[in-house]
Amino acid sequence: MSTVLVVEDSFTQRQIILDLLKDSGLDVYSAADGVEALEHIQQTSPDLVVLDIVMPRMNGYEVCRCLKNDPKTQNVPVVMCSSKGEEFDRYWSMKQGADAYIAKPFEPIELIGTVK
Repeated sequence: MSTVLVVEDSFTQRQIILDLLKDSGLDVYSAADGVEALEHIQQTSPDLVVLDIVMPRMNGYEVCRCLKNDPKTQNVPVVMCSSKGEEFDRYWSMKQGADAYIAKPFEPIELIGTVK
């Protein structure tokens, strides 16, 4: 079973994403900000990271850059999932190394399809 780390500072959004991914058969766990996410990643090595952009302590762009610049985590796929829905946000996410971008609000099938 694939493991997914969901990094989202909003408790409600985090629970929605966790429930959708769990219901689709994935093993999921979560972090509330970028610093916590990097700690989890060092301990658990997820197969994929779903990453919000706007978060306290460390934003999603910074987390994505850290993952993609580290030889141990550079191949872990990153799906940015953010309410920042402008084309520039999508472009900048990809420049940081993200593998996919989903704008909130999203359709559940879009999130599940992208993650799988």
